[in-house]
Amino acid sequence: MTRSRIFHAVVLLAAGAGTAQAANSPATLNRDDALWLDRITWGLDSATVARFRELGRHRFLDEQLAGRNDKLPAPVQAQIDNLDIAHDSAAKLVVDEVAEQKRINALGDEEMKKSARKDRNDLGNKMAYEATRRELLRAIYSPDQLKEQLVWFWLNHFNVFAQKGYVKFLAGDYADQAIRPYALGHFRDLVMATLKSPAMLQYLDNAQNGKNRINENYARELMELHTLGVDAGYTQGDVQELAKILTGVGIDTNHDDPKVHPAMHRYLVREGLFTFNPERHDFGDRMLLGQKIRGGGFDEVERAVDLLVKQPACAQFVSRKLATYFVADEPPPKLVDKMAHTFQRSDGDIAQVLRTMFESDEFTASLGRKFKDPMHYVVSSVRLAYDGKTITNMHPVVTWLNNQGEALFGHSTPDGYALTENAWASSGQMSRRFEIARIIGNGNAGLFDAADGTKSVDTGFPQLSSKLYYDGIQPYLSKTTLAALDKSASQQEWNAFLLASPEFNSR
Repeated sequence: MTRSRIFHAVVLLAAGAGTAQAANSPATLNRDDALWLDRITWGLDSATVARFRELGRHRFLDEQLAGRNDKLPAPVQAQIDNLDIAHDSAAKLVVDEVAEQKRINALGDEEMKKSARKDRNDLGNKMAYEATRRELLRAIYSPDQLKEQLVWFWLNHFNVFAQKGYVKFLAGDYADQAIRPYALGHFRDLVMATLKSPAMLQYLDNAQNGKNRINENYARELMELHTLGVDAGYTQGDVQELAKILTGVGIDTNHDDPKVHPAMHRYLVREGLFTFNPERHDFGDRMLLGQKIRGGGFDEVERAVDLLVKQPACAQFVSRKLATYFVADEPPPKLVDKMAHTFQRSDGDIAQVLRTMFESDEFTASLGRKFKDPMHYVVSSVRLAYDGKTITNMHPVVTWLNNQGEALFGHSTPDGYALTENAWASSGQMSRRFEIARIIGNGNAGLFDAADGTKSVDTGFPQLSSKLYYDGIQPYLSKTTLAALDKSASQQEWNAFLLASPEFNSR
C-alpha cells in the first residue's frame, strides 16, 4: 500500500462528519516558493517564512549558503550553555574515563566493579544524549537552516557510533569540532578534520594502526565511504598502502608528549587528544592510486588526502550523495555531472556545489517529491507545530527518532543511515509516524516539562491551522488532502491529519 493510500485509509477510519477548518486567509507564498523553502530548510516556521519574504529566493539562498546567521533564541542558547558538554572538553572527558576504567579494573570486588562500570556507562550515555539534544535544538531553532541540514548530512556521511569504546564521550566534540565548522566549506578540510578527530580514530580503529600491526579499517572506509565510493578503481593494494600511510595517526590520553627518539621529535604532532606518533609510523615511500607518496611523517597523510579528494571519482561520489539527499533517490546523471564539475573547478567548495544543485532545473522539478527521513519528519513537525516556542524537554523528540530507527550517533556501521525512501516508507514506519502525528496533534508529548520532571501547566494542543499553515503549507496540499482535513472532528484530529498527510511527509 502506498504512503498516500495509507494516509487516506487512516482518514476514512478516523474522520467523522466533523467541522471544516476555516480557510479565509490567502496563501502568501506560491506553491513553488513554499516547496522550495521547505526543501532548503528543516521545515517551515514563521521566522523562516518572514526572512524569505524579506530577502526573496536568491538573497535567502545566498544567506543560507554563507551559514553565518546561527544566533539562537536566548532561552535555547541558555539550555545549550547549561549542558555539561558545553564546559567539559573532550580531552578531559576521555582522560577521566581512561583513569576511571583503570581504577575500576583494580577493584577487588566484582559487584563493586559492575556497579562502577554501570555508573561510567550511564555518564557516557548522558554525554551522548547531551550531544544529541544540542544538535536537535540547533536544527529546530537556528536561522542557519541549510547549514544545520549539512551538519546532519556530514555527521551521517562520516558516521561514528556512540556505543563503541569511549565515542559516547566524544560525540559532542565530533559534531562541534570536526563537522560543524566545515559543513559549508571545502571538502578537503572536512576530511582532514574527521581524520584527526578522536571519535573517528576510536570508532574505525586507526588508534590501533601502527607499524608491524597494521589495521586497515579506517583506510578502507576513508576510500570507500568518505571520498571515492565503491567501484572507483582502487585496489586492495591501495587500501594497504593508505593504511601504512595512516600508521601513527591516533590518540594519546597522557598529559605529556609520548616518548620519541630525539631525531623523530620533529615529526611529532599533537592537537588535544589527536597525536601523530612517529615511533608508531611506518616510514617509507608508498604508491597510492598510481601516484608516489614520499615518506616524511604526517605530511604523507595530508598528501594522501589531497590525492583522494582531487580524484574525479570523489567529485562524482560526493555530488551524487548530496543530490540523493536533496533531490531524488536516483539523482539525474546530468545534474550529478554538473555538480561534480563545480566540485573539481572550485577545489571541493561545498557551498558552490550546493548552489549548482539548487539553481538547476532538475532541483526545481523535484520539489515536493523527496520523501522525508525520520530526522526531517520529526524536526519539520516540531518546527511547524510549536513555531519558535522553546522546548524544554527534548526526551520525546529523541525517543521519536529512536523509535523510527534514526537515532543520532546511533548507527553501528560506518555507512550511515539510508538516504532513500525505501528505507523509511514501510507500513510499520508510517504507522509510527502517524502515532507521532497524533501525539503532537493532541499536545500531550510533555515537550514543555521542566528539566527536573515537573509537569508543565502548558498542555494545550498546537493550533496548526495557523497563519503559518495558510502562508506556507496550504499552497501545496492536494484537493484530496484538503478534503480529508475538512472531515476532521476536532482541531487535534486536524493536526494529526495534516502531519500524517502525503504532502507533509515529502519535501
